[in-house]
Amino acid sequence: MTRLANALLFKDLNIDLAPYEARCNWRRFDGEETLVDFDDLSTDVYFLLSGDVRVLMRTASGKEVILDELRPNELFGELAALDGIKRSANVSALTRGEACVMPATAFRELVFAHKAVAERLFCLMSSRIRELNERFVEQTVLDLRHRLYSELLRLSAPRNDRIGERVITPPPFHHIIASRIGCRREQVTREFTMMSHEGLIERTRGALVLCKPDVLRSRVNDAMREDA
Repeated sequence: MTRLANALLFKDLNIDLAPYEARCNWRRFDGEETLVDFDDLSTDVYFLLSGDVRVLMRTASGKEVILDELRPNELFGELAALDGIKRSANVSALTRGEACVMPATAFRELVFAHKAVAERLFCLMSSRIRELNERFVEQTVLDLRHRLYSELLRLSAPRNDRIGERVITPPPFHHIIASRIGCRREQVTREFTMMSHEGLIERTRGALVLCKPDVLRSRVNDAMREDA
């Protein structure tokens, strides 16, 4: 089995990846290391083998907005590989890890030679566009409180030991949440305090629990309808 076989783009597909891996480089990185930066002219595609990274964009005023955080077996850099345009985002490591770095020429050959890979790539890119569209609408029509509710729901997963609750592990730092929804850390801290008093969230060891996710979802939906 090749090292890329578990990548989400290739998992469970009967494809010989060895010829493409032979054209790749393997890069180890440390926490806080920049893997690609704004306006870089590189067009390589990165497949995360281990470690976590953060993707963010920078506004004209220098403010940074977090777009996503990627985990092992995910990829980034595919846009530059496809259109050849300089990088539009910064990707920095959150932890130590390793990535398979595939040249754009190899990546394009792989995608165009295998319909199943192309279909999966299209689905991946469509999913990312849909999420960005959703966040754009929220930034446009929702106030801070409801943007926070929506972001917490998006970041959470069902809690295994309690039906109906959701959990974010590890618990997010307030300044990180603020960067994701476009506000100040102090505003997030104030909202978290109010949510705790309402019994909407609970912080446990190693996790932030959404105790009443249905209430949060209902409030976001109501706010969307009010704006319409």
